[in-house]
Amino acid sequence: MKIEHTEVLVIGGGTAGFGAAISAAREGLQVTLLEATSKIGGVMAFCPGMPWGGAYPMDQIIGGIIEELTERLASMDPPAAEKRACTLDNFGPEIIYDHDVATLTMFEMLEEAGVRVRLGTIALEPEMDGATIVSVSCCDRHGPFTVQPKIVLDCSGDGDISAKAGVPYVLGDASGNMMAVTISFFMMGADWDRAFADPDPYFQKYAEIGVEDGRLHSDLRKLYLMRGFHEGTVFCNSVHVRGVDGTDPLAVSAATQEGRRRCHQLAAFLRTEVPGFEQAHMAMLSPTVGVRETRKLRGMYRLKGEDLACATKFEDGIVACDNPIDDVMRAKGDMTHHAAIQSGHYYTIPFRSLVPEEITNLMFAGRILSADSVAFASVRGMPQCMAMGQAVGTAAAMSIRSNIAVQAISTARLVQRVSEQGINRLRLPEHDVP
Repeated sequence: MKIEHTEVLVIGGGTAGFGAAISAAREGLQVTLLEATSKIGGVMAFCPGMPWGGAYPMDQIIGGIIEELTERLASMDPPAAEKRACTLDNFGPEIIYDHDVATLTMFEMLEEAGVRVRLGTIALEPEMDGATIVSVSCCDRHGPFTVQPKIVLDCSGDGDISAKAGVPYVLGDASGNMMAVTISFFMMGADWDRAFADPDPYFQKYAEIGVEDGRLHSDLRKLYLMRGFHEGTVFCNSVHVRGVDGTDPLAVSAATQEGRRRCHQLAAFLRTEVPGFEQAHMAMLSPTVGVRETRKLRGMYRLKGEDLACATKFEDGIVACDNPIDDVMRAKGDMTHHAAIQSGHYYTIPFRSLVPEEITNLMFAGRILSADSVAFASVRGMPQCMAMGQAVGTAAAMSIRSNIAVQAISTARLVQRVSEQGINRLRLPEHDVP
C-alpha cells in the first residue's frame, strides 16, 4: 500500500476546505487537500453562480480569506465580482461573481499557498489509535493509498471520516428530516428590464399558472430568479427536491435526474409565460444537486437557536453572522427565511463548535459543525464556512507547533490570530460583554 505523509489533511474542497487549506499552508504547514470531484468550491461547483450570501453582517465584510478572494475578483479588469443587495427579506448584501473566473482564482490561491490538491480522491476510512487518527485510507483512479497526517480537518460537508472516527452526530432535525437539495441553472439572453419589472422576487403570479396547469411541480409556487453577474443572465435557484438523504449516493443520483427534469420544465415555462425570457436559453445546469444538510457532528459546544436570538458573542467566537433562519423545504414545510435576531444585532460562531469532544487531532468546519437545526439554518452561508475553515486551519498550526490536542488550544490566542489575519468579529460596544 502506498503511504503518503502530510502535516495537515483537509478532506473536502468546498469553501470550508478552501479556507482551511490556505490558512494552514500560510502558517507554514505541509497541506494535502482531498476533493472527491473534479472541481473545488463545493456548492459553487454543484450550483454554478450561487451567490456568496452572509458575507456582510451589520453591512460589514467578515474579512479574512473571503474578503481577499472578493477583492481579487473585484479589482480585475473587467471586474469579476461585486457586492449587491439581496432581493429577499432579512438577507443582507451578497457577493455576485463570475463563476469561472472565481474558480480559477481559487485554484491559483491554493497554488500560491503551496497546497497539494488531489482531485478525484475519496477519503475512505480512518485508522485509530485510541482517540487519535493515525492514518486515513483513500482511493483515486490508480487505486488505494494511505495518508498519515498529524491533523485531520474534515470539511467534507457530510462528515464521513469524523463519523467513522467515532464522533457522534445527528442527521437533519430532531425528526431526522433534512432540507431539500437544489439543482440550479442560468437563463442566458434575458431582458432584465422586462423580466424584473414585477417586484415580487418569487414570480408567484406566474408560478401559480404553471403549477395549476401541470407544467411546473407543486413545489415551484415560488420561483427565485435573480440577476446574474453578467448582463442578460438570470440565476434560477428554484428547483428543490425534498426528502433526499444526501449521504446516500443512489438517492442523490435519483434527485439529480428529477431536478434536471424540473429545471427543463421551468426553462420552457419561463420562455413561454414570463416577459423578458422569450429569447433566453438554459445554460450551466448543475452537474449534480447541491446538498444543504446531512450530518451535524457533536462538538465541545452545540450552537443553539437561542444563542442566535440572544445575539451571543462567544469568547471563542471566530466569525460574525446575522443570517436569517434559511430553512428550505424540510419534510412538508415551506421555504422560510425568518430573521434570526433583531435588526442591528449579530452573533458569533464559537470555535468549540468545530472541535470534537474526544478525538485529539481532528477538527471540522462548514455545514457539519455542531449546531441544532435552527442555528444550522443560519450559520451555513459560504462566507461563514470559509471563515470556519480559516479558523481550523490556523488552529491546526497551533496544535502541531505546541504538540497539544486540539481541545487544549488556547481559544483566546486563536481569536487573536484570526483577527490578525483580517477576520472581522465586529466591534462590540463597551457595554456588550462577550
